[in-house]
Formats: sequence, C-alpha cells, structure tokens
Amino acid sequence: MGASAKETEIAFFGGSFTAIDRAYMLSLLEAAKPYLDYFYGIRVSTRPDCIDREVLTLLQAYHVTAVELGAQSMDDSVLELNRRGHTAQDVVDASRLIKSFGMSLGLQMMTGLDGSAPEKDVATAEAFIALRPDTVRIYPTVIMRGTALCDRYLSGAFVPYTLDESVSLCAELILMFAKADINIIRLGLHCSESLMQNSLGDNYHPAFKELCESKIFFDSFLDQARNLQEKHVIATIHPKSLSKFLGQRKSNLRQWERMGYRVEWRLDDTLDKYELGVCNATEIS
Repeated sequence: MGASAKETEIAFFGGSFTAIDRAYMLSLLEAAKPYLDYFYGIRVSTRPDCIDREVLTLLQAYHVTAVELGAQSMDDSVLELNRRGHTAQDVVDASRLIKSFGMSLGLQMMTGLDGSAPEKDVATAEAFIALRPDTVRIYPTVIMRGTALCDRYLSGAFVPYTLDESVSLCAELILMFAKADINIIRLGLHCSESLMQNSLGDNYHPAFKELCESKIFFDSFLDQARNLQEKHVIATIHPKSLSKFLGQRKSNLRQWERMGYRVEWRLDDTLDKYELGVCNATEIS
C-alpha cells in the first residue's frame, strides 16, 4: 500500500455510523482492526444527535481518529422543515464532545435547503467557524426524483438556487473558511450516472468547485481592475491557481476581453491560494 497509506484513513461513510445496529457497527470496526498499522486511523460520519460519551469512548477504543457530523444547517427552522431530526444545539454539543476526546472534527453543510436563503447559509458557515472544525464539506442541495423535496419542487413550493446563485454563495463560503484556516475537503457532489439521470433543476454541475474558485478570481480581478487607469493589466497569481484564474475553458479571460481588458499574468509561488494582485502593465518594467 506504500508509505502514503500512513497519511490516509479508513472511512465509513454513506450513513450515520453510530446510529446503525451496534453489533453491526462493532463488526465493521473489528474488520478494520487488522489494517490499522497501515493507516493513520479511522474516519466515520454520523448524525449530531447520535454522539455521546459512551459511543465516543467506544470509537476511541477502535482508534477512530475523525468524526464528521451531518449538521447541514445551523438554523432550527430549516432543520425542522427538512425533517433533519436534530437541532443546531445538538451540533454544538456533539462538536464540543468530539473535540474533548481529541478527535478530528468534520462538519458537513448543505446550501440551498428548503426554507434556507443565502444569508442563512452564510450564518451556518459562521456558526461552523465558531466551532473550529478541522474540516468542512459543502454540498449544494440537489433535487432527486422520488423524494419529498422533488414533490415540493414540482408543486412550486420549493424554489432552488440557480447554478449562478449557488456558485456565488459557495465562492463566498470558500473565502470565509480559508480566512479561518479551515480546510474544505469536499465542495459539490461526486458525479455519478444516477445523479445525472435522477436530479432535477439546473443547479448541479460536475465541476462545481472549479466554477466557485473561478468566480473568486473573476470578482477579485474586477474589484481591482476597475480602479486602474489602464485596460492593459498584469495579474499576479500562485502557479497552482492559474487555471482557476483563467476560468473553465478560459471563460474568465474571454469575459474580461469582452469588457475591453488586455490581461497578462505572472506567477508567484509566495502568494496564497486565492490571492491575486492586479496592476497597470506600465507599472511593471
């Protein structure tokens, strides 16, 4: 498996691990036990209301090193409307308990849930940051056929974010978590045949994270360029951020050119991931 395996974890996802039948949960942990020498530890995901001292003591005994909570929202009215079965306080209590056991805390949120709004999603991100998780996952709500949310969508009771609205919101969330030095380990749903065939609405995109990161650079460029005297400008970015700066299929660059800008760029590996500098071309000899 190689030395890199010691930096990875065995993961149990796709459900609420601590809410399943206890004997079955223990059998899964026992099955992982022989491989713990090869991996850093075990990561599990579960519900905020399925965490207590007893279960964390058990998980700790099996070398579980990270617990992710499907918090989804920190607005109780949104949680109730979407029948989540837990409260925002449950998230707070479970998060603090996980951290007190020395485990890595992950929080998962869903933007655009029924009853939510961009300002409520931003407030959820702010509440997450206050809890100081080690990692965050952000999943924009996608409507799937055969669900209660699908029925509300088809009846007009639920109006989802458009793709542009979702991208703008999540671009803002990226910067919030980056400023707080909290790692986003997933943004957007993994593309699958089932998802493509059974989702409704227009707010899903297989390269969602790339769209959001490109939006960050598009907005940052305009914020700086509009204050310059020239349309011929030099942008300075980190080498690994060049594709995001240019946009998907160079969409950002084409849009700037349509706005009359002549854009050149320089690479600087001392810059942060989302840092961008823009100046008049004449300022650089």
